[in-house]
Parts: sequence; C-alpha cells; structure tokens
Amino acid sequence: MKVLVTGAAGFIGMSVALRLLARGDEVVGLDNLNDYYDVSLKESRLALLRPHAAFRFVLMDVADRDGIAALFAQEKFDRVVHLAAQAGVRYSLKNPHAYVDSNLVGFVNMLEGCRHQGVQHLVYASSSSVYGGNTKMPFSEADPVDHPVSLYAATKKANELMAHTYSHLYGLPTTGLRFFTVYGPWGRPDMALFLFTRAILEGRPIDVYNHGNMLRDFTYVDDVVEGVVRVLDRAASADPAYDAGAPDSATSNVPYRVFNIGNRNPVPLLEFIACIEQALGRTAEKRLLPLQDGDVLATYADTDALNAWVGFLPATPIAQGIKKFVDWYKGYYLPQR
Repeated sequence: MKVLVTGAAGFIGMSVALRLLARGDEVVGLDNLNDYYDVSLKESRLALLRPHAAFRFVLMDVADRDGIAALFAQEKFDRVVHLAAQAGVRYSLKNPHAYVDSNLVGFVNMLEGCRHQGVQHLVYASSSSVYGGNTKMPFSEADPVDHPVSLYAATKKANELMAHTYSHLYGLPTTGLRFFTVYGPWGRPDMALFLFTRAILEGRPIDVYNHGNMLRDFTYVDDVVEGVVRVLDRAASADPAYDAGAPDSATSNVPYRVFNIGNRNPVPLLEFIACIEQALGRTAEKRLLPLQDGDVLATYADTDALNAWVGFLPATPIAQGIKKFVDWYKGYYLPQR
C-alpha cells in the first residue's frame, strides 16, 4: 500500500512509519518540523526513515489547504495515518490558535483529501484527554465525553465529530485512536518521562503536580504502533448492533469507529518516578506542587473494544518501558556532552 503518515518526524509518527516500511509499504511522511520542541530531535528521527527507498519526506503544514489538496491528488494514497497535531495540554493554555490551525483546520484538510481522492481508510490520533472530567473508571469508548478541561482535548473531540460527519456524508471509513500517555525511546521532550530523566541526570529538582496524587495509564510506544497498524488494516465499518435510540459514541451506522489504546494498568505518579530513579540509579529531588490547570487526576483505558476488533492488548510493564527509554536517552544525549 501507499500510506501517508502525517507527523512523520514526531515520536509516534516515526515509529509507525518504520513499522510500515519494514513490512513493505510505501510511505510518504509529512511534517512541518515546527519548533514546539527541539527540531534536531525531529531531524534525527527522520534520519532513521530517509535511508528507506520506499520512504519520501514532504515538508508541509497540514493547515496548508492548497498544498494538502495537491499532495493527495498527486500521490493517490491508499490509506492515511494522521498523527500530526499541536500536542500538549499545558501549551494550549498559552497558544490556543496553534491548536485551531493544526488540529482543526489541518484535520478538515485531511478529511477533504481523503474524500476527494477515495482513500480506503483514515486512521487518526485522538487522545485520552477527551474524557476530561470523567471519574468513572476505566474510561470506556461508550462513555460521554462532553466535558473537556483543555482546548487540546476539545480539538481532539472535535476531530472525532468531524470524522463521523465525513463517514456519514461520504462513506469515508474513519477510525480514531484515543492514545493514553504514550512513552518510550525517541519520546517528546515536553513529556514527564523526558523532563524527569533530564532533570535527575542534571541534578535538578523535578516538578511533581498535585503532590504526586495522580494516576496515568502509561502506554509503551511499540504497543501503540502495533495497535495503529492492526487498526489500519481493518477499515472501519458500520456497526450492525448500533441503536440510534441509545447511541454509542464510539460506533455508528456508518463506517466510523473510536478505540482506546492504553495499558489497562494506571500507575501512580510516584511509582512512575520510582521506576525512573531505579533505571537511572539516582534519587530525584521532588518539588511538590498543586494540580495544574487542564490536568486530570487519572486516566485508565478500557481496551476490550480494541481487543475484540483486532485481537490486541497493550501490555508492556512500566519498569521495562522506562528502562528502554533511559537506555535510549543516555545513548542519544550523553555521548554529545
């Protein structure tokens, strides 16, 4: 297949592209290489992709309406994995327009490209953040998600609604994947694992929000990639059991699906930090702080629907995943010092 992977210089995008290339697909990777975080890290990820003869990189912003339309018309993609987005909950409090441009305008450009060029299946990144203030655990795709607590979360829920509209109006198969705190080698520098590891190695204190009283369903990147590829290979279809009188927001009577991808094992933040300390052989100095605006207390994925759909459940233990990240971090950064 010829697959478009947007956000190909990103953490998950690079990993998905490598997996598709390894199995023989042709991959066009798109990214705007913005400076939300260190561009050199993005370039290093791309350096792993460029040697593949079946890979081609396109430098473009998903918000470029004419550019995206021309790309779709030229390439005639079979399937699309849309991972490009303005990420981060806290940054959305400071720069909301970046989320509108990338996550809303960019997403409708993807939908339009898929619609007009007959793409077989659009798989896109949603987020566990859509569950917002929900307290019922674990989070099920059938739960209402009408109370986001950050603009980032609101844009991800908007993506799901927009996708459903295109599935309904144009028969475009769309599948949204609600990622739960993805971590691992080549991860984003704005994520807790990266921030904590760097600070501990540099002898600086780490900021621990809500005094450590938080739970996160940390999901290892290889598990996420496996889920993405399996879902990509099974195009969304109408749910024969869908009941419009009692609607389930994760399915429909049109080719539309939404799934959680999480580890099904929420980890206390202080246990997460202890795993980092163990992997580094150092103790962190913790600066205990109140809960930040936009943060939620806990995330916990119900992944039964994903398992029923593609026969897969994420399961990498947190200590094992953190050890792999720390090994990568030391290999990538410390020799440069």
